[in-house]
Amino acid sequence: MALSPNEIKSRAISFIHDHKDDKYEKGESQLFWRDFFNIWGISAKKVGIFEERAKTLRQTTGFIDYFWPKTILIEQKSKGEDLDKALKQALDYCLTGGIPDEELPSYVCVCDFERLRLVNFIDREKSVEFKIIDLLDHLQRFNFLLGYEQREYKDEDPVNIKAAELMGKLHDELERNGFKEHPLKLMLVRLMFCFFADDTGIFNKDDFLFFIKERTKLDGSDLGLWIAQFFQVLNTPIENRQANLDEDLAKFPYVNGQLFEEVIPFAQFDHKLRIILIQACEFNWALVSPAIFGSLFQTVMNKAERRELGAHYTNEKNILKTIHGLFLDEFVEEFENLKSKKSIKGLEDLLARIRKIKILDPACGCGNFLILSYRELRRIEIRLLKEIRKLKGLGLELSIQTLNSLDVDCLYGIEIEEFPAQIAKTAIWIMDHLMNVEMGKEFGEYYVRLPLKKAPTIVIGNALRLKWEDIVNPRELSYIIGNPPFNGYSFQSKEQKLDMDLIFGDNKGTGVLDYVSSWYIKSAIFIKNTDIGVAFVSTNSICQGEQVSVLWKILQLNYGINIDFAHRTFKWTNEAKGKAAVHVIIIGFSQKGKKEKFIFDYSTGEPNRIQAKRINPYLVDANSLFIDKADKPICNVPEMIKGSSPTDGGHLILEDSILDEFLKQNIGCKKYIRQYIGSEEFINNKKRWCLWLKDSNPKDLREFNGVIERINKVKEFRSLSTKEATRKKADQPFLFAEERQPSNDYILIPRVSSESRKYIPIGFMSKDVILSDSAIALPSATLYHFGILISLMHNSWMRVVAGRLKSDYRYSNTIVYNNFPWPENPNTKQIKEIESLSQAVLDARSKYPNASLADLYDPLTMPKVLRDAHNKLDNAVDKAYRSKSFQSESERVEFLFELYEKYTNTLTSQIKKEKLKIRRTKV
Repeated sequence: MALSPNEIKSRAISFIHDHKDDKYEKGESQLFWRDFFNIWGISAKKVGIFEERAKTLRQTTGFIDYFWPKTILIEQKSKGEDLDKALKQALDYCLTGGIPDEELPSYVCVCDFERLRLVNFIDREKSVEFKIIDLLDHLQRFNFLLGYEQREYKDEDPVNIKAAELMGKLHDELERNGFKEHPLKLMLVRLMFCFFADDTGIFNKDDFLFFIKERTKLDGSDLGLWIAQFFQVLNTPIENRQANLDEDLAKFPYVNGQLFEEVIPFAQFDHKLRIILIQACEFNWALVSPAIFGSLFQTVMNKAERRELGAHYTNEKNILKTIHGLFLDEFVEEFENLKSKKSIKGLEDLLARIRKIKILDPACGCGNFLILSYRELRRIEIRLLKEIRKLKGLGLELSIQTLNSLDVDCLYGIEIEEFPAQIAKTAIWIMDHLMNVEMGKEFGEYYVRLPLKKAPTIVIGNALRLKWEDIVNPRELSYIIGNPPFNGYSFQSKEQKLDMDLIFGDNKGTGVLDYVSSWYIKSAIFIKNTDIGVAFVSTNSICQGEQVSVLWKILQLNYGINIDFAHRTFKWTNEAKGKAAVHVIIIGFSQKGKKEKFIFDYSTGEPNRIQAKRINPYLVDANSLFIDKADKPICNVPEMIKGSSPTDGGHLILEDSILDEFLKQNIGCKKYIRQYIGSEEFINNKKRWCLWLKDSNPKDLREFNGVIERINKVKEFRSLSTKEATRKKADQPFLFAEERQPSNDYILIPRVSSESRKYIPIGFMSKDVILSDSAIALPSATLYHFGILISLMHNSWMRVVAGRLKSDYRYSNTIVYNNFPWPENPNTKQIKEIESLSQAVLDARSKYPNASLADLYDPLTMPKVLRDAHNKLDNAVDKAYRSKSFQSESERVEFLFELYEKYTNTLTSQIKKEKLKIRRTKV
């Protein structure tokens, strides 16, 4: 009786372990090949016949090792010998060794006990070479030994987008044929499982592919019926199947897990759809990570999103950053420590703890974070088992079925949409199977956990409105992990705004918060009085600008939340087409707090792990503090003001291209035209103009038809506004709605600047240049103020404290400037040096009159003379703060936070004294 596929795999694993244990170290080819053929149930006696038959093929170079007529010829060499030379020798036997044509082998095999090369004798391009320890991955290549047709393997193309594109084609064609909505989604999820099953050992390799190819008509007319019956078989226990069931269906296993339980309508296939299905089957799904593919799969279902395929695809590397920080690094470190101590008890205790772990992803999508968390836990479980058995002096072989291994019921997820929830559950089962195979390779036994008896708990619903306690007991939960939706306030739907109101209640100022902040509050409430650790990927804005004070005051003051680890801002990239990248942070937190804390900094590109004493909401190693909006600077420096806002519908603004024509038609109007500048114009050296009619002569205005026409349009624009304040400004349509033009020359600071720049470009402006509200002014400023503001010290502060517009820095006077700690007691020499070096920066700029500030401050094109001038200025500013030099931007920020805390504490004390003095005076 032929061996079952599972038995073949079990024997192969035993053979691999014998190889690892150097059972064949003496080069015993007879024992080696006897055991090798035994994998497929070929007896030692028959192997002896192969050996005897080979002796009849003597050549001048010696004897061939094994020959099975029509099937295989084997040339065995000692470890490390040249396989190319061995192959030439074997082929010579075939061609000149007296083998009759009718007995020529289909395959030639050469081996050196470490590597094996299998060559198709007819088509020698079809060859494969692998290490013996990887035999399990190549078993199907030897099916010809059992008389089965050798199946051709497709090239192992890079997975990334190709798999998703195939699913997209399948989706579109099914939908075109009228298969839609829930049945379509369920059909695709089931097919995805079958594709993986066909290539990862749940089914025999390519059985599903050949079932589709061989049993269905070329026109696809019967394919829908066959698939429906196929799904029914997968949902039926073997003992309950009909006795006369088609043998090509009967060989498939019982899956269970409710995946194939629901009856869905028959799908109508045609020739084109059948071809697409076969193409999807032929793809090597063993190369696809279930953790990655779910998001891609979800994306291709939406044609609009498909243009940016990969926009929601999450790179494994980035998910692992979250997992490592939350629990994996600790487990690995503890494992290595116990291993070095050879502590069996400690290892067993760690294993027991890992097997009790439960994880919740409350915005699980397609399950990426759960899948990879499960994979990593299973892998460390395997390492623990191996080490424990080694220390106990036991062999690696054991019955896996007797292990109390971690199972998928340790995973919990909440997802608002049905389709990704189904993908998540299916992908988790696939990952479980892959980990069972991985465990089997380590312990010498093939193991498939079928039928499925346990399932992850994936609940469909709005996580912000569900009671998480109804899904998992907080006393049993270990970790919360995930990547909740990012939406900023202006991008939130009406439903999402209601979610925010539900979570934040009467807390003030929450209208500025990103949607992701709701998951922080919900988690903080859930983990109260527990040891649960939480880690979320989040928009970096929740740790910058005005959001920090609003969100983290609630988290830390109301719920006692501690930040345990953090990844500072980095690009959450993917490797898909139409690469999408958002700037994110990762924050790990708990109520209990970890003793060891780490900050991952990306200032050099790759994450640099820094041990921290504490981590504050700005992700700085400093005491927790909240930088609120300040109406005035905390230091004795000039006040900064916003530029003027026209609110004019564009009618008071003149583009440079039309200025000359406008002046020709309105002769004498030039005295009312001023240069108009904002961030864009300043940085990119663009010219714009405006009608500045403050203190204008009404008689003059009436003479200029073009001016009157524009004023009328401003009046009309403001009158139609939905804002009452704007409608009131319609009474004076010739003036800017908000006029804040400095009466002195000023420093211009762009409100938005690229995150790629080391320094925000700032510069001096004449009071006659009208500043728009896209920039900020510092009137009556000196070269000393310029030097401090453009220094690395100030820019380091800005990068941490400022808000963001997408990835760009969003400078503000109330958050960044007014709270900035200036040097405490600079002496006259230091101030003069800063002024001198500030002028040197301006002089360096002037050497390039045709270059814009965007050109000059681009990291790739910044001139050396300007870079050198900035470096000297930075050193001088640093010395004004302290004599000891700063080693990094992080060190500068930590110092500034301490100085800020000192200044604000002093300021608070002064205010209290002043209030007390007033009270005493009144008394």
